[in-house]
Amino acid sequence: MTPNWRPIAARAASLLLRYPDDTVLSALPIIGEALPALPAAVAEPLHVVAGHRSTTETGPLRTAYVELFDFRRRASLHLTYYTCGDTRRRGEALADFAATYKHAGLELIDGELPDYLPAVLDLAAEHDSGWQLLRDNRIGLDLLTASLEKDGSVYRHAVDAVRAMLPPASPRDLAAAAGLARSGPPAEQVGLEPFGLVNTSGGR
Repeated sequence: MTPNWRPIAARAASLLLRYPDDTVLSALPIIGEALPALPAAVAEPLHVVAGHRSTTETGPLRTAYVELFDFRRRASLHLTYYTCGDTRRRGEALADFAATYKHAGLELIDGELPDYLPAVLDLAAEHDSGWQLLRDNRIGLDLLTASLEKDGSVYRHAVDAVRAMLPPASPRDLAAAAGLARSGPPAEQVGLEPFGLVNTSGGR
């Protein structure tokens, strides 16, 4: 059974990793009130990101977010990118993600891909299958953290909090992440017809 604090933590992490529009920023006081009830390993890194968003002017905050997540593929918030790259296999992986949402009776926000980390966190807040997706894609989370750390991004702390909600990485996961870090995501020079199975209009 999912501990009572994990849905709250998943929702907080989702909001802190989303584009900081007015709706997301208006939730900062609620997030601040919820954090003390979470384990320190989760609450403390989320507090860092919440504090950054609370004290940074909106314009620069939004510009920095777009430059980091929309223009740098190595900091992608789409989990299947790390293991599938731009290959046909990614289309199949996205279809599997979409089926998980459907089975849980949940719908994505219009324009979101099903492997978008904040969306997966929202699923986890509602259904155990979301936690399974996060566990299955631990490699992507580890590589995203490494990329954000290299960039010196405050958002590394939010992903650290997500990783702290999951079981420790296995030796196999660590070895796979190290291999992908060296070689980069898979790529192939073919069409991506499987992407027609899901909405591909954007991440947010």
